[in-house]
Amino acid sequence: MAADRSGQGGRVACLGECMLELRTRPDGLLSRAFGGDTLNTAVYLARLGVPVDYVTALGDDDFSAEMLAAWAEEGVGTAQVQRVPGRLPGLYIIETDPAGERRFLYWRDAAPVRQLFDGPGAEAAAAALAGAGLVYLSGITLSLFRGESRARLFSALEGARAGGTRIVFDTNFRPRGWPDLAEARAAYARTIALSHTVLAGCEDYALLDGDGAPEDILARLAAAGVAEAVVKLAEPGCIVAADGTTETVPVPAAVVPVDTTAAGDSFAAAYLAARRAGAPPAEAARAGHRLAGAVIRHPGAIIPRAAMPPITE
Repeated sequence: MAADRSGQGGRVACLGECMLELRTRPDGLLSRAFGGDTLNTAVYLARLGVPVDYVTALGDDDFSAEMLAAWAEEGVGTAQVQRVPGRLPGLYIIETDPAGERRFLYWRDAAPVRQLFDGPGAEAAAAALAGAGLVYLSGITLSLFRGESRARLFSALEGARAGGTRIVFDTNFRPRGWPDLAEARAAYARTIALSHTVLAGCEDYALLDGDGAPEDILARLAAAGVAEAVVKLAEPGCIVAADGTTETVPVPAAVVPVDTTAAGDSFAAAYLAARRAGAPPAEAARAGHRLAGAVIRHPGAIIPRAAMPPITE
């Protein structure tokens, strides 16, 4: 049976990188998990009942096999994961301050995902995107690829969109992943021009080009032809713009965070799941706030299943 390619239907393909996660415990020892922005979104989408595949590349080592097994257990499809012999996944360490804000230290320059759009694997990656009803990627995804690899990524996105796939872009911007801001701005502009929906952060834009004013971000996204925009504000809340209407959606209640890791990733998952289920944008944003509010009450990117809130009130 052909996939439902209309509206919000079909499988979701989350594109990006998952790394080994090491976290410093209060006793000074390190605990090990895994995480990555689009992978976190894929896990939460799967938990919310959305059929989702993760599109990436891993090594042929035991850590990579452990990741695949964990993703499959969460319900994330792994058939689109390429394996690169002799390579190891990237690694990061999280350090969290008393306010719950985190700092990341990375070892990822030789991660196999950087070869995803090189060689024979490029066709398989492009086919995975073209076969999805919706492709979700982030600014961190863009930073993984350089030169011809990024050009092949854009070609794959163009082909997918032309075939009816919806493109959703999260601006998640990390300056350390880019050689210079000019390259980042160009890559963002091209991706936004291909996107049906953009989840934009005021803090991302402030870092990217110095203008984090939400009204300016909305105007620029509209000028680029983005049909649906969610601008995450510096203070708790967001603005949603779609179908000619704009609405500010505050968080339902203030939360003292334990760890803000994956707050935006989980928001994206709940937002997309709610939209897929037919919720209007503002209601979907409230679902995003609820899940993000639960996630930041726990350490690490992926919270216990028992802590998952309902997608609707």
